[in-house]
Amino acid sequence: MDSPAAAEPDAATSMARSSILRKLARDKGAMLSAIVLTIIVVCALLAPVLAPHDPYDNNLRNMLKPPAWSEGALPEHLLGTDGQGRDILTRLLYGTRTTLIMGLLAVLVGGIIGSALGLIAAYFRRLEGPIMRLVDILLSFPSILFGLAIAAVLGAGIFAITVALTIAAIPTIARITRGAALVQMQMEYITACRAIGMSDMRIIWRHLLPNCLSTIFVYLTLQLGQTILLGAALSFIGLGAQPPTAELGTMASEGRNFLFFAPHVATIPSLVIFLIVLAFNVLGDALRDVLDPRLRQ
Repeated sequence: MDSPAAAEPDAATSMARSSILRKLARDKGAMLSAIVLTIIVVCALLAPVLAPHDPYDNNLRNMLKPPAWSEGALPEHLLGTDGQGRDILTRLLYGTRTTLIMGLLAVLVGGIIGSALGLIAAYFRRLEGPIMRLVDILLSFPSILFGLAIAAVLGAGIFAITVALTIAAIPTIARITRGAALVQMQMEYITACRAIGMSDMRIIWRHLLPNCLSTIFVYLTLQLGQTILLGAALSFIGLGAQPPTAELGTMASEGRNFLFFAPHVATIPSLVIFLIVLAFNVLGDALRDVLDPRLRQ
């Protein structure tokens, strides 16, 4: 049977989470963004079920058909067709899934590596110099350059672009984590943990990391939108997913050839990219304000 003392931290944690959720619920922009992202993610996950056609099934007789609300549209193609007669709605569902997977995977792996580097740099001061100089070097290279270099080594494709996005995410996350960890290192509980002989790894894992998680989580939410945008940009210039794979940046790139007489081919995937990035940015800002109201000033 749990003691009352052991139950108190759990109760405090539950109350804190409820307070955060209540504050987020009062933010209409955050709630709208969360709803939009939920709908997009669910649709992407259920693409094989929701898609009305095969994403690779082309029909040149139906190429460049307009969306259903325009004259000359085909009822079976709600958002029209692309330059090879493929259904845009179907490819949009599959392309959104590919884009989200690349962005989520890059931010998750980059976040783990970057957070680890930031915590180590803050806790082991003798390692701070080498780690942060490595971070500075990575920050000095444009993300597009990473994409070009990795594509030259690994070849253009989803794997190469995911590696490039992961490397691009590491240095900024490392800096953010180090800054948050340095603040925590000044707290008395760190001194107390060392005084009772607690191991370095236990202090980092059980105390330092949990107190930095809110800052890391907020930044990762903001970083996710930017990573998705960067991934779409790399795909747009031909370094990402290769045809006929459906991916939002690749779809926008393929549609630019028809921009003046069939603008929907490029604008529809571009609008989806815009909506995803905007929703992540708004949600990230709301989380930042809730978790640290001092950042509003």
